[in-house]
Amino acid sequence: MIESIVLIFVASTILGSIALYLRQPLIVVYVAVGCLLGPFALAWLPDVQVVENVGEIGIIFLLFLIGLELPPNKIRAILGTTLITAVVSSILFFGVGFGAGQFFGFSQIESVVCGIAMMFSSTVLGVKLLPRTVLHHRHIGEIVIGLLLLQDIVAIAAIFYLDSYIGRAEGLNWWLIIGGIPALLVFAYLGTKFLIWPLLSRFDVFSEYTFLLFIGWCLLVAGLANMLGLSLALGAFVAGVALANSPATQGVAHTLAPLRDFFLVLFFVSIGAQINPQIVLDVAWQAISLAVVLVALKPVVFRWLLKWQGEHRRIGWEVGIRLGQCSEFSLLVLFIVATTISQEAMLTILGATVLSMVISTYFVVFSYKNPIAPSERLRVE
Repeated sequence: MIESIVLIFVASTILGSIALYLRQPLIVVYVAVGCLLGPFALAWLPDVQVVENVGEIGIIFLLFLIGLELPPNKIRAILGTTLITAVVSSILFFGVGFGAGQFFGFSQIESVVCGIAMMFSSTVLGVKLLPRTVLHHRHIGEIVIGLLLLQDIVAIAAIFYLDSYIGRAEGLNWWLIIGGIPALLVFAYLGTKFLIWPLLSRFDVFSEYTFLLFIGWCLLVAGLANMLGLSLALGAFVAGVALANSPATQGVAHTLAPLRDFFLVLFFVSIGAQINPQIVLDVAWQAISLAVVLVALKPVVFRWLLKWQGEHRRIGWEVGIRLGQCSEFSLLVLFIVATTISQEAMLTILGATVLSMVISTYFVVFSYKNPIAPSERLRVE
């Protein structure tokens, strides 16, 4: 396992440096490293399953941090300006993905997965390519972040659905709906009120203890969710939402981010290790055509919806360009259903996701202000 981690991070560093020179997102690098080192290429990762299992910890921390950033008052604040755009665009892009799946000859379930994977835009790219210091970008930033947050909520719901009813092939479990989820919510509420808050108020001056307390709480609720037959990710998300109003949240979230990123690198590498280059060539035209359609269609849809809600056409167009790709959540969806759908369907969706990120990044980097633009005029932190 140690040798595998060394290989993964050395290769990721080398290819990541090249990717940054080419103005590309690092998620693409991690998938490429997995493909290169995986069993279908160099076969230098003998224990891919172990890497995958360790990488799942990154999903737990990812959902926990998303929960930390979604206090109820923040959710209410973003609903007014972006709810209609987020809902309508998600429905339209689901229809595009589902229709493409049917056109490619996918099964019903595979077409549903394709539709879900195409619904969302990348939170990582959307936020990292957004200038944080330019005053005239504040309104655009609010719209972009608002849409991404709402998409995150929809994505999390879709992931839980797939994890329970497709990934596990268990069908609808009414006991979980009626008993398990409410029990988890009650535990999270009472545990936060009578355990976490008292401990924080007494020992919050010790940052190391606060960090440990948040991780322990995340894993405790995730473990309880697993005992109830729910997913670990659902437990982590509930744990994060329960803590979202804590004044220590932002500091701990900032501290946890590198730990999350470490495990997510392993997760995305494990996704790439499942890619068979021979099958990729067989589905190349499907992946390319789907990616091109999405990158061309998403800006138009967002521009039209935002203009309909009273935003200036220029703002709507820039928001659409910045959100004109698929999401890292698409890769999580593929991970959940990997044993349920065919390799052809999986690699088509994966290829479309990665290509849309590559194409969209170039559009943003060479057209709008961002932190990694090649020209001084557009490069803004």
